[in-house]
Formats: sequence, structure tokens, C-alpha cells
Amino acid sequence: MSQRHPPFHRTALAALVLVLSGCAGTSTKPPSAAGVVAIGEVQGRAARSPLEGSVVTVEGVVTGAFSTGLGGWFVQDAGDGDAHTADGLFVLEGVDGPRAGTRVRIRGEVVEHGDQGGPTLTALVPQVVDILGDAPLPPAVRLQAPPHDWSQHEGMRVRIDVPLTISGHHELERRGVLLASFDGRLRTPTEVVAPGEAARIAAADNARRSLLLDDASAEPPAQVWYLPAQAQAPRSGSQIEAGAEGIVDIRWGQPRLQLTAPLQLDAAPRPPPPRVAGDLRLAALNLENLFNGDGHGGGFPTPRGARTQAEFEVQLARHVATIHALDADIVALMELENDGDGADSAVAALVSALNAEAGAWRFVPNAPLAGGDAIRVGMLYRGDRVRVHGRPAALLDGPFVHGSRPPLAQAFVPVGGGPALVVVANHFKSKGCGSPSGADADQGDGQSCWNATRTAAARALHAWLDTDPTGAGSALTAIVGDLNAYAQEDPLRVLHDAGWQDAFAVAGVERPYSYVFNGQAGRLDHALLSPALAARLAGAAHWHVNADEPASLGYRHDPARTPWRSSDHDPLLLGFHLSQSH
Repeated sequence: MSQRHPPFHRTALAALVLVLSGCAGTSTKPPSAAGVVAIGEVQGRAARSPLEGSVVTVEGVVTGAFSTGLGGWFVQDAGDGDAHTADGLFVLEGVDGPRAGTRVRIRGEVVEHGDQGGPTLTALVPQVVDILGDAPLPPAVRLQAPPHDWSQHEGMRVRIDVPLTISGHHELERRGVLLASFDGRLRTPTEVVAPGEAARIAAADNARRSLLLDDASAEPPAQVWYLPAQAQAPRSGSQIEAGAEGIVDIRWGQPRLQLTAPLQLDAAPRPPPPRVAGDLRLAALNLENLFNGDGHGGGFPTPRGARTQAEFEVQLARHVATIHALDADIVALMELENDGDGADSAVAALVSALNAEAGAWRFVPNAPLAGGDAIRVGMLYRGDRVRVHGRPAALLDGPFVHGSRPPLAQAFVPVGGGPALVVVANHFKSKGCGSPSGADADQGDGQSCWNATRTAAARALHAWLDTDPTGAGSALTAIVGDLNAYAQEDPLRVLHDAGWQDAFAVAGVERPYSYVFNGQAGRLDHALLSPALAARLAGAAHWHVNADEPASLGYRHDPARTPWRSSDHDPLLLGFHLSQSH
């Protein structure tokens, strides 16, 4: 998404007006209407005004006065009879402009305002603004679906007569902007369709259905005025009732409504912890960089994660609350500080906090097997429910030397007896485009960067597990963790083709997701089962405790010691029938 340009300051705008058009004036005595041009003629049918650079006179009603936040105001006329041209304009006047409901005549220069090389907003730099009196607002265009071309309504009043869904809030805290969507939530294209042309079509449909809702105020907003006081940080999936009203603004890369009335919100509730059947439960969760400084309250800020001891304590408390609520017997971890297994390590701090109330949690030691990355995978287990069977194993070569973290495998058996279960914790190379080249560069197929490395990791992982690295001799194996690939991408296809089964598909879970990026929901966090283990699956769930929560509620901003927004990924939970009597 494009970055918003800062609003015009009064002095800067005054200088711009003087340079472009001479000294602007305001009059309450309307001159002759001769020479007035319809706003639709100024807008034209193309992306840019056919009158760009010309000085014109237009007449209309002010529909939104946003001088403080946007550096100007909108004006709309009765139309030119052409449905393909917009009947609204933005007036670049960063002083207190006329209020909404004022009829004005404006003489000024036509400019295109907004991103260089991207969509722009046709606007006027005024030379003379004449106040003609009060007038009713022009009727709003009523929409039941996203228009084929938002620019046909640029600068115009619009009312959305169908419900919208909040799909993303990544710009809410900083800019007062929500990402809404028509026809339900947006899904990550490669979660539902194959990379390539199908993904590009799905991405285009997501763009068609998307609409930004803006507060038209200075950044950052002290309070988002269009949201109810009790819902300043709504979860993704919340519904906006039919009737959202605003003015179409196109200048920062995407169409948006500069809202003119509060939204009516049906807030999505926070879901309770999932419950799955079975006699053994396995969880996996990304800790979003659990770093504990020097282990004695110092050593902050850390390279990643908490910046202070106080932040770390909140972060730790949230993970403890999450793990307790999941009530799993074994927990695979990602983004754990790679600082050894000693008493001062991050994993020791986590186990100590879990056991603060007479718990039986233990961790699988793997410091010599963790590789050289700043973070590693890890594994916890309840010693009163399961015991380790043999030693842990890790794959330290190939794509796991750099980028993808070494996978950790450990076999467990239930305390009461039963077959061995091999759990493999994974964290593949991320999608971040830092310095990829060749096949790892973004191929434009929806899989982003480093896909070749992740795909190689999937092949190497399968080949390694074929050798029974733990020596357990068990056909019951679970691959879990953050594969940094969505369900239809190459790494997952490699593993599916090799016989690994998607636990969520086996369990019949519809539309699973664990991560929301740019308002699109999909799965980076997977559970893949050997055929024998898939036959013992009793249930699968993601707990949507994190991905739908705004980042503003994270441990760096909110001191609450609850599970909510303990990470940016949702944990997963699996249940198995593993007893000997099965």
C-alpha cells in the first residue's frame, strides 16, 4: 500500500497557491456565472484531467471540509449528464475553508494531486473563491457493490448500501485508516489458488473488493472519530453495517472513502480457546521473537523482541496465558531466542514462568542443534503427560545452514502407554525481500521472495524424515510450524506430493487461517501428518487470538497480561487418538 503524503501545512500551501496562481481571494458577491465549467468536464474520462494546467471556473456545493487533515475540501456540482465522469473536485486550500453545505464558485488551476506515477486526485489550486450561500448537499451515489471504476465517483459523495467487512487495520493506529472489503473477508491468493495466473486473478479480485475507510484528519489521530468509543481497535472480521458514507478520494494508490459520518459497527467477538478431542494434544505457536536480555533483567534492548524488561515480562505473561489456555501436552515453538539451554536462556525463562504454579513443563534441549540464526525452533512438553523417547535430532545442512532454521525432531510416548509420536518443529525462510537473487527473487507469481529456498527446505525435510532421524521407528509423525508459505505454494505442494496430509483438510476445517498480512488472511502456520497419524487425528483448530487483533494491542503498547495479541501468528492445536486401545 502506498504511503500517505503528509497533509499540506497552511504556510506551505499558501506559498504553493501564490506560485501557481497568484494571490487567492474570497468574495461574498458572486460574479456572473458566464464561463462556469461543469466539474465533469474538468474530470474527464481519462485518468488525468483533460484540462490539467488550465485555469477554470466551477460552481458547486462543499461536501466535506478537511483543511486541517487533508489540506483542502471537496466540492460537487449537479453533474454534466455523463455517467463516466466524476462530478466532484478537491480544492487545495490549506486554510479554514467553507463548511459543508456552502455553495461556492471557484476560479483556479487544474492539477493532479497525489502519488508520482500512481493514481492521482484531480484538484483545483484556487485563485478566487466566491461564497454563494447555503445549499443542500448533493445526493450521495448509492452503491450495492464495488464499482468497475472508482474514478467515475472521484470527489463525490457515496453511500455504501451493503455491509462491509473489516479485513485489515495495519494503518489504523498511525493514520486512522481501516481496510474494508465487499462480500466478506479478503483471503491471501496463494492460500486458495495456485501461484501464477490464478493468483494474479485472485489478487485483482481482492483489489476490486477493497476499500479504505479514512478519518480525514491529521496523523496520528488521538482518537478515530468514526469508530465507537468502545471499539477503537476492532478485530478483523468485524462487520460494518450498511450505510457507510463518505467522499471518494484517490491520491495514495487505492480508492478510499473520506468518511463523513460515524460507522455502525458489529464488532467480531474474541473467540474462546479451542477444544479438540483425543487423548494427546499438540500445539504450535510463533512467539514473535521471545528474547529475554541477559536473563537477569538487563541486556535490553535486545536485537529482536522486547526493548525493556517490563516489555519482556508482559510478552512472557501473554505466552504463558496462551499456552495454559491451549492445554496441550506438547508445544512446538518458533522465533525463540537462540541463546542456549542454560538457566539464563529464553526457553528456561518460559518454562520457569509456565511452572510458577506447580506445573510439570519441560523443554527439549537443542542448543547444539539450533544452527547459527538469531532465532531457533524449540519444543516444550508436559512431563506428567508424556515423556521423551530417545534423543532430539536436527537437520543442519543444505537450506538450513542459512535462512531456514534447522528443524527439530523429537519422539514422545504417553505416560500411560502408547505408540511413539514424532513431532518436528519447523521455521522456513521468510518472504522478506532483503537480498534475494535468481530463483529466490520475487517471480511475480504470488509467492514473494525466497520461494526456491523454502521449496528446497521442504524437499530436504521430507528426505531427512525418511531416514528416521530420531530412531523411534514410528510411522506417526507430525510436521508443524511456520513454513512461511501459504497452502497452495510450492513448499506445501512438495510435501503434499510426498504423502504428507494437511491436518486441517483431514479435520474438515473450512477456510483456515493463522496470519493476516495487508488485510488478507491465510496460513503460514501448518500441520502436516504422515498417513498413519492422519488416521488418528481427532481434531484441528487455529485459535484466532492474535492475527485478527490490531498490532496496537501488542505487548509493546498494551500492558495487559492476557493471551490477546501475544504474537502476530495464531497458534494451532491438534488432538490425536494415540492410546493403545485405539
